[in-house]
Amino acid sequence: MLKPEHLRTLREVVQLGSFAAAANRLGYTPSAVSQQMAALERQIGVKLFERSAHSVLPTSAAEVLARHAQTVLADMERMVATVRAVHRNSERQLHLGIFPSFADVLTGVLRMMEPRDRAGIRVTVAESSQLIPRLNAGGEMDAAIVYQVGNSGLSWPSALGRRWIAEDRYKVVLPRRWPDLAPHRAEQLADLPWIMHHPGSSDALFFDSVFARWGLRPRVAGHSDDFKITMGMIEAGVGAALVPDLALRGHGPEVVVADVPWLNTSRSIFALARPERETARLRALLDALAV
Repeated sequence: MLKPEHLRTLREVVQLGSFAAAANRLGYTPSAVSQQMAALERQIGVKLFERSAHSVLPTSAAEVLARHAQTVLADMERMVATVRAVHRNSERQLHLGIFPSFADVLTGVLRMMEPRDRAGIRVTVAESSQLIPRLNAGGEMDAAIVYQVGNSGLSWPSALGRRWIAEDRYKVVLPRRWPDLAPHRAEQLADLPWIMHHPGSSDALFFDSVFARWGLRPRVAGHSDDFKITMGMIEAGVGAALVPDLALRGHGPEVVVADVPWLNTSRSIFALARPERETARLRALLDALAV
């Protein structure tokens, strides 16, 4: 197998007319160039130079080989450039899905990244059940951050890899304008108006069981599956709600957040990823997103 560095040296010697000139351009010593050309002659079994005490002249065979070497080296350079471009593109492009209340965590991590790395991340924000189908074979998404409350109806293909990110505890959130209900015992909250998830959703079914466990029959004041809307309704005094920590980031002074021991409820946050797309870059991002 011919060595590319020998072909490059031959090309320069033939073009420049001497070992010394080729050595100067390539950063070698004249002796190193002479040794490379001798090795190339032995390898192909053809005399490439007529040597005298004061000069070396390329043979016709050397000139033909140099012309072919020019084509071969150009092809090799294009091949390497293409492979590097594919590598850069595959490393640069990363499509991640997240559920809405995880956005603050992601933006915090993105702010800490270098601009060139951050520019290569595409983000889709949607509910967990909407993200998972986009991870299927043929889908455009590489990974998704999703959550599950209890044993809710969220499901995903067994081929997807699963990685734990965090447990997100629920708190009781009440309007500040209401009378102080501390220490927020279950019986104190029994007759309050509540903002609930829409009936029939997996979250609604789970929280129905939570309220039933504590003997609470909440008076429903409204329905919302969007925690930003829920928080706005709480601030307006419409009702109380169970809200996870992530959705409470940056809440205003118009609400009271109570961490009640008897609730003991959280949602599990984890990443689902397609194994064939799990690169070192994706693993590093998921490491940074663990909260």
